Amino acid sequence: MQTIHTQSAPLLTKKEVVSYGLGDLGGGLAWNTIGAFALYFYTDVALLSAALIGTMLLITRVLDAVLDIAVGLLIDRTRSRWGKARPYLLFGATPMALIFVLTFYVPDVSERWRLIYAYATFFSLGLIYSFVNIAYSALLPMMTTNLNEKLKLGSARSVGTSLGVILVTALFMPAVQYFGKGDEKLGFFITASILAVLCMALLFITYANCKERYAVQAENQRPVTQSLKFLVNNSAWLAVSGFATLNFVRFGAVLALTPYFAIHVLQAPWMISILLPALSGTLLFGAFIAPPLLRKFGLKKGNFLALVVSVLFYLILPLVQQYQWLFIACYLVVSLVLSLTMISIFTMASEAVDYHEQQFGVRDEGLLSAGVGFAIKVGMALGSAAVAYGLAYGGYQAGAVTDTAKAVMTYMYFGLPVVVFVLQLFCLRYYPTR
Repeated sequence: MQTIHTQSAPLLTKKEVVSYGLGDLGGGLAWNTIGAFALYFYTDVALLSAALIGTMLLITRVLDAVLDIAVGLLIDRTRSRWGKARPYLLFGATPMALIFVLTFYVPDVSERWRLIYAYATFFSLGLIYSFVNIAYSALLPMMTTNLNEKLKLGSARSVGTSLGVILVTALFMPAVQYFGKGDEKLGFFITASILAVLCMALLFITYANCKERYAVQAENQRPVTQSLKFLVNNSAWLAVSGFATLNFVRFGAVLALTPYFAIHVLQAPWMISILLPALSGTLLFGAFIAPPLLRKFGLKKGNFLALVVSVLFYLILPLVQQYQWLFIACYLVVSLVLSLTMISIFTMASEAVDYHEQQFGVRDEGLLSAGVGFAIKVGMALGSAAVAYGLAYGGYQAGAVTDTAKAVMTYMYFGLPVVVFVLQLFCLRYYPTR
């Protein structure tokens, strides 16, 4: 796949690259907390049924994802003294932090009203996150059109994601216990409040230090119908959106299921603090090995090889399940391999913008970046909802876990990722070769 802008684009400063990565760390503190602990919070702290929460996760996130397209169109038509994407970071950080805190508050009302409150806060958080995250994604192709610089920004974003996952998964529950002193409702609220302040501050840093160099204001006057027509005819965008959606189906499912799997199947709660950080924490190492590997093999072939290796390791994992440290070792290796696919998503999405410009003469960064936001929302919704429905199907009840529930956990934990990998390989067939 050839792009219009190549190596002639100016190089970014280290400050810009680091600041861009901090943006994903900030947003990730909130969103990874939701992905890892929302289901547990709703079932075991707010005392809502797993089936009802599964429906809530699915409905609200899919609706959010549909609205992402409108958000992308709005960003492309934004004109302000702060730019096209940057104002959404500036004005969206504070309300996102506030709603995040309210999401982890349990009102003293009946179950029906607790469920209504959960719907309202969870949907509101997803909506404001759309504005912030899509603008953040759209900012990358506005900063540079140089492929090597995009790989640096994608790696920086992956480091931010990795640090966010490590901090959240390793420290969140200990912080809940520390601040709550046995009262999980209080612990969740205080810990969420601390993360909210950090999230807001980091997004402000990204806004302040990252520049928009390739934001084309003239595109704002084009009809919406024409923008949508171009979108659905962009094969690169369709392929990477499908690839990313499937990635977050796996990510959302494993993120939500790991605490249950470690406690009830592996009977080793201590493994939560290893398996969850490894799920995305390996991005920290992958960020350094991905750029040279992806430059050598290319985005398409590099992802293909990573997925094939991942399938093989996921077939091995059930065979070593009873050997805890061997299981952990295999899990760490496959997580590192998968980090290559996660890192490449952001670069592939940015390349789809340049491909769009080559095919149609316009960039539409906001609209195309909505594909990544759509992927995160729908993927996480399907993944986490599948876990919730699976738990409900297995008759899961806190404090009384049956063998049937444990079997369902096991099948989902090992089987769902393999299905996702195969479907991702299919998506790669349609990604234009670069």
